[in-house]
Amino acid sequence: MDERRTVGIAVLGAVLIGALTALQARINGTLGAEIGDGIYSGVISFGSGLLTLIVLSALVPEGRRGFGRLVGGIRDRRIPPWMLLGGLVGAFTVASQGLTVATIGVALFTVGFVAGQTAGGLVLDRVGYGPAGVVPVTPGRLVGALLAIAGVVVCLAGDDVRGVPVWMLIVPAIAGAGVAWQQGTNGRLRVRVESPLTATLVNFIGGTAVLLLAAVVRAAFTGLPDALPPEPWLYLGGAVGVTYIFLSAIVVRRTGVLLLGLGSVVGLLATSVVLDALWPAPAAPSTLVAIIAAAVAIAGVAVAAVPWRRRG
Repeated sequence: MDERRTVGIAVLGAVLIGALTALQARINGTLGAEIGDGIYSGVISFGSGLLTLIVLSALVPEGRRGFGRLVGGIRDRRIPPWMLLGGLVGAFTVASQGLTVATIGVALFTVGFVAGQTAGGLVLDRVGYGPAGVVPVTPGRLVGALLAIAGVVVCLAGDDVRGVPVWMLIVPAIAGAGVAWQQGTNGRLRVRVESPLTATLVNFIGGTAVLLLAAVVRAAFTGLPDALPPEPWLYLGGAVGVTYIFLSAIVVRRTGVLLLGLGSVVGLLATSVVLDALWPAPAAPSTLVAIIAAAVAIAGVAVAAVPWRRRG
């Protein structure tokens, strides 16, 4: 019973991570549309998140201890370089939000994102990449993954999506597969440094550095944006990202990469239904279609999460 309760709480955490991801996608997508460039909006999002983490890491004792273990682990080569690269995926994800969400909506962004994340989670769990080790791809988990994919494919129904460029679905799919790898990597780094705060800080350092470099190259060819939007809520994407990456590093140890991804699907779809209903995008699916998709995905998570046992 205790194990079931623990997994259940972890799955709820995964759902919250998905909800926060959808919220960040809407914030960054709107900011990107206002500025006219996904890279600049990514710099703002990651930069604000990095500043938040630097302050927290300096003030919280766990953050200082974790940073000390990080430096020591890098010096002693107990932490390999590839374990520090999760921020590259975060940078790509934030940039893809800024490039696509304002046009296709949060729900349709989730179609490609979840397809990539689910497929990536299945593979990574099977090879034991996450901190939980090898997580068997049981029939229930496989059926749950297929239902999750079916749920987001439902979002493709309707005439509004026929004119959407193919790349606007391919880019989120690549980001989703990358996030599955990022979640496993963050979980392993968190075990090494014994601090989810430090693992999150590493992500934001790498992501901010990559986006800054891309912004410098971009500015050299196209110049800087004329002005920044005045609405304060458009600058909260970084803080939201800090929260869900921090939670991912904790939750993935209990759920595995696939189940974390499936729980995130529920949060993503349910929240995207609300966000797209309140702020419709040009190619967003209808509210009814999005609700049906969310219901199918929730059924998939239930199938994958419940420890079904044979009677006999």
